[in-house]
Amino acid sequence: MHVGLVVYGDPGTTSGGFLYDRKLAAALRDGGDRVSVVSLAWHDYPRALADSFDLRTRRRLRGFDLLVEDELCHPSLVGHNHAIGAPVVTVVHHLRASEQWPAWQKRVYRAVERRYLRSTDAAVYVSDATRRDAERLAGPRRSVVARPAGDRFDPDIDRDAIAARAERDPLEIVFVGNLVPRKGLHVLLDGLARVSGDWRLSVVGSESDPEYARRTRERARDLGVAEWVRFEGRLSDAALADRLAESHLLAVPSLLEGYGIVYLEGMGFGLPALATTAGGATEFVTHGEDGFLVPPGDSEAVATAVGTVASDRDRLREMGLAARRRFERHPGWDESTKKVRAFLRSVAGESEPRAEQSTGEARP
Repeated sequence: MHVGLVVYGDPGTTSGGFLYDRKLAAALRDGGDRVSVVSLAWHDYPRALADSFDLRTRRRLRGFDLLVEDELCHPSLVGHNHAIGAPVVTVVHHLRASEQWPAWQKRVYRAVERRYLRSTDAAVYVSDATRRDAERLAGPRRSVVARPAGDRFDPDIDRDAIAARAERDPLEIVFVGNLVPRKGLHVLLDGLARVSGDWRLSVVGSESDPEYARRTRERARDLGVAEWVRFEGRLSDAALADRLAESHLLAVPSLLEGYGIVYLEGMGFGLPALATTAGGATEFVTHGEDGFLVPPGDSEAVATAVGTVASDRDRLREMGLAARRRFERHPGWDESTKKVRAFLRSVAGESEPRAEQSTGEARP
């Protein structure tokens, strides 16, 4: 089967969504399929919508047995799918329309995303939360939920190391994510400004939104916490693994997260995850046991969560151990990509994954 995989820009980037795309492409190739990556230019939204009527783009989307599209590319594709001539499957991490926008923008995004989703033949969702959002917007369709894995690092850390780390000062907190408003770094800074005691924050991630990055640095200064905050930029996998191994808590209070691979990656190092109730993190983070789930935008709840582990190192130790156990129970990439590959082959008409349908994970 010749599969076209449509993504924006360079799929070699380390963000969670692109990691999912890379793992899927590798699994398809290992299974004997031919995969051609169709890389589209990453424009602003209005120009991307214009691309959806560009016949040169349409020609690049043809000639495949199956077209797999990262839903992030929806504005560039919404005008093309009806003319592709092959089944179209969208991989949905989270919806743009589910993010916080001014009312007029949200209406535009909802209309475009609804039309895009309805132009596809099937969908792969990274979480039940994402599937619910998509089906509320555009109605049900043939689909499968295949959750990402968090085993990119394969951390070598044992129970004793997690327990010993919990006793160390200062409390080391790490934020991992692109510096964009959706990731909630500003909320984290507001919360940390209310936490007494000795703590440090490492901010790891690309400055995808330079203006937002500038504002967060100013915010840290205005809050009087700048000397305890390190902006480290994007790190290599090896350097990030070292940072996670040295930390006590992974804190990314995202305003919306389709799933949140980074939380699982942190759990692999025995780090409780500070996440929010908006999105897929609720499907694997248990509040008060292996992490914290706070309302999006609630800096007081962030302060309470951090203060809990800062003042009670026994609690931090037990939550770290629970986080590691949760990581160990989670399916790996082999299991997730095998599920997607079986689903894609069924959509292409080559086989029928009966077991998937019997569990309700795939819908006719």
